[in-house]
Amino acid sequence: MTTRTTAEAWLAGRLPQDWFTGPVEVSRDRDELILWGDLAVPELPDDADEADREVAARARAKTFREETRERRVEIARELEHLSGRKVSWGVRVGGHDVLFTHLAAPVMTRLRQPERRVLDTLVDAGVARSRADALAWCVKLVGEKSDAWLGELRAAMEHVEEVRRKGPGD
Repeated sequence: MTTRTTAEAWLAGRLPQDWFTGPVEVSRDRDELILWGDLAVPELPDDADEADREVAARARAKTFREETRERRVEIARELEHLSGRKVSWGVRVGGHDVLFTHLAAPVMTRLRQPERRVLDTLVDAGVARSRADALAWCVKLVGEKSDAWLGELRAAMEHVEEVRRKGPGD
């Protein structure tokens, strides 16, 4: 699967139509595809509070996960074969995201003492259990705080890839 929309097109034809309320969104990196689908929001009384809505959303996600497990595994295996990447599943229910089993890829890096001290401070303060957890926490924080900038960078990279595809062949 070489184009950005190929997985989405394949899924549109492969997924049961009654699973999600709209098309599946595919989140990609080098190692994994995460398939995100929106589930119907459970009906609750108008006076239900946010805690009740979250409990109902998580219950809806759990029901979907259990009832579709066998079929999702089959579809994931096919897509893994086609894409060369691991496939994971997530659902969105009324503003609540629930990610099923997904890939946690080890990343090796070399850090100098100033960077290690940052990680050790997070561990010593109880923010993280280990340097690895502290590094993951830092990456999440940068991702949240720099989302707009990272989005622009990803868009620019997509444009570069498009220009490369239009270039002369070998």
